[in-house]
This record gives sequence, structure tokens and C-alpha cells, in this order.
Amino acid sequence: MALIRILHAIGIMNRGGAETLIMNLYRNIDRSQVQFDFLTHQSEVGAFDDEIRKNGGRIYTVPYGVKTGHFAYVRALNDFFQNHPQYRIVHSHMNETSGIILRSAQKNKVPVRIAHSHTSNPIYSLIKTLYFKGLAKRLIPHYATHCFACSETAGKYMFGRKITEKGEMILLKNGVSSSLFLYNPNVRDKIRYEMGIDSDTMVIGHVGSFQAVKNHSFLLDVFAEVYKLKKKVILLLVGDGALRSEMEQKARSLGLHKHVFFLGIRQEVAELMQSMDVFVFPSLFEGLPVTLVEAQAAGLPCIISDNITKEVDMDAGLIEFAPLGDATFWAHKILRTSCGRVDTTQHIKNKGYDISSISTWIQEFYVRAWS
Repeated sequence: MALIRILHAIGIMNRGGAETLIMNLYRNIDRSQVQFDFLTHQSEVGAFDDEIRKNGGRIYTVPYGVKTGHFAYVRALNDFFQNHPQYRIVHSHMNETSGIILRSAQKNKVPVRIAHSHTSNPIYSLIKTLYFKGLAKRLIPHYATHCFACSETAGKYMFGRKITEKGEMILLKNGVSSSLFLYNPNVRDKIRYEMGIDSDTMVIGHVGSFQAVKNHSFLLDVFAEVYKLKKKVILLLVGDGALRSEMEQKARSLGLHKHVFFLGIRQEVAELMQSMDVFVFPSLFEGLPVTLVEAQAAGLPCIISDNITKEVDMDAGLIEFAPLGDATFWAHKILRTSCGRVDTTQHIKNKGYDISSISTWIQEFYVRAWS
């Protein structure tokens, strides 16, 4: 059988929810049969680029329409598909923008066009709302041959209630490797030693890009309230993004800069989670964050926004939902949290989030769609 090359459309291959899912799939498929290539939208080097190229993947870039304007973006997409007619399957992870990408793919005779929703209900400015929700999103039903979503909530937002309830949407869960995240006290001690964190210090953790949806400003307010009540406490922030410098400044203004570790984009997230005692995730909205599945795989108790879909709960007794607004309320919840670890491997499998099973399914899907 000839090698099947799948084109994944994505912003940039840094560590985000969609990107982590793609890489988890990529690492677990049989790459002698199916290979992943990437159409990215930013010229910067992504965190996963070296690994992708090492494993035989190709990375292309088109300038994003938000920066170049709609018509220049459409021209760039048309030029790309005209110059790369070998792709018969395009899998777009660009949420609403998938409508524009898949319209261009259809125009250039790409037969299999997948729109994959990773978000629930993003908040945009008026102009962006008109563009993303008024134009791009409305194109998806006309140009997608398949609709994927990370959760029922994400599917209903992107494709509408009728498509999801009629079974015309495929729920592709954000799978993880449970064994990779399984708690190991020796790893915990090693990571804490390397970061200079005492064994009796409470470590609050968060993994997410520095953008408004992740609500880092509120997280810092919560941490400030925790610190008033417990001095031996550290906040680990893993990730990068446009708002990072603003949050660093806020940490300094709160007098917490020595207690908040901004770690940037890190590959060893599984190891870093071993060092944490509680995971806090106050997002304004989400599709279904793979980071929260990872945190539960690591046995971490999680305090999370009640704006996040209940589907994220692996029924391991580790998720506690809380309304946004009162930082003191969150702080007390965090301090009451038990830091004991549990093995959640079977919970992850029972909920259908085991990456090996999901990778087998997606590979078979691509093979059938290609033939």
C-alpha cells in the first residue's frame, strides 16, 4: 500500500490542546502506512517542528488571514492546494477558519475534508465575530465532508445541534498515554530538587498558553489569596503566549514574583505534573482540554471553571468545578484539596481516552477514506 499523507491544518505546532492531540496520534500511528504533514499559519518555529521532521513529516506555512486580510489568505490557500495536488485528505483544526480552508480544498478537488472543532464558544471582538462566526463558520456545513469534535459541547457550537444529535458528527476524544503520566514519587522528588522546591511546599500547577481564554489574571488573583493563608506555596505556569509579559508584570505588582514560576513551553509536562499537588484551570471557555485529561492521568486533583464541559471528568474523583468570580472562594477550595495521588489508568480507558485505541481508529478511518 502506498504511503498515505494526511494534511493537518493548524495555527502553529506548539503545545496546545489540539496540537497535543495531533502529536499523540502521530506518535502512535503506523507511520509506514500513514504520515502526517502540516499546513501552519505562523512563520515562527513550533515546539514540535523538529520531532515532526525527524519522523518524516513536512511543514508548510501560509500567512494567516487575520494578519493578511481575507482575500490574500484565500489566494494563499488556493495557491497552496494548486501546487500540492497530492493531498486527498485535509484535516483542519482551525475551528471556524476551517470553513475557509475547506472551501479552498474543495475548489481544488480535495475529496476528503475534515473540520475538527476544539472549542466551545470563543469570545471575539465585533469584527472578529462577524468574520469567524458570521462568515467562516457558516461555510463548514457546505464544504466539510466529515465533522469531528473533541466534545459534544464543541460539536454543538461548531456544527449545530442537528448535526450532533443526528449522529453526523464524530466524537474524537483527546486521548493521552496513561502510562506516561502515571505518578512516580521519584520523578516528583527529582523535579522539585531541580527547581529548588522543598518537599513540604505546596505546588499549584497550570498548563496553558497565555491568552485571554485561559484566564491567567484570575489565576494570579487566586494565588494571591492562597499566599495570604499559606506562605510555603508555589505556582507553576507552563506555557507561553501574547499575555505572558503582562502576567509577569502582574505577579511582580502583587509581590509574588518569587513564588510564581513562568516555565515557558516545556516538553516534559508529564514530569512537571509529578511535582504538583493541585491543578487549577479557570478558563472562560474550552472545548475539552487535553491538559485536564493529562492532569487526571497524573492523579492530580483539579479545581476548574464550571464553564468547562462536564465531559472532561474521568470519574476518578479528581475534578471539582467552581464558578468564576470570587478568588477567595477558589483559594479555600485549593487549600482544602487532598494531595494524595490515585492511579487513574482504568478510569482513562473506561472513558475512552486511551490514546492507543483512538490512534488505531483514526488510522483505519484515514485508510478507508483514502481508498
